[in-house]
Amino acid sequence: QVQVVESGGGSVQAGEILNLRCRVSGGRFTVSSADWYRQAPGKQRELVAAMSADLSTKYADSVKGRFTASRDIAQNTVLLQLRDLKPEDTAVYYCQVTGELFVVPESRYRSHQVWGQGTLVTVSS
Repeated sequence: QVQVVESGGGSVQAGEILNLRCRVSGGRFTVSSADWYRQAPGKQRELVAAMSADLSTKYADSVKGRFTASRDIAQNTVLLQLRDLKPEDTAVYYCQVTGELFVVPESRYRSHQVWGQGTLVTVSS
C-alpha cells in the first residue's frame, strides 16, 4: 500500500527557513509531480505551489520568490523549501503527490495520487 510521510514543519521566527518533505513508500510508485497546499486557521485550503513532471512550477503570488518546490526521484520524495517566512505563512501544509503506480493484477502502471498527512508551520514575529 502506498503511503506518504510528510515532515519538516515546526515553530520558527520570521525570516527563518523550513524544509518540508513528503516521502512516498510502498508499492511500486514513482513520483512525477506534486502540488503543495496550505490551510490557515479559519481559512480555506489554498494552493501555494504546483510542480509539473518537467519540474516547472507555478507559485502563489504570496510565496513567489520565497518558496521552492523540488523532487528527489531516488528518494521518491518531493520537497518544499520555505524561506523568509512570515507570520502569515502560519498554516498546516499538505502535499499531493502524483506518480505512476504498478498495479499487479493489471501488470501495468497507472497514474495515482496520494496526500500527505499535513505538517504544521508556525511563524512568530
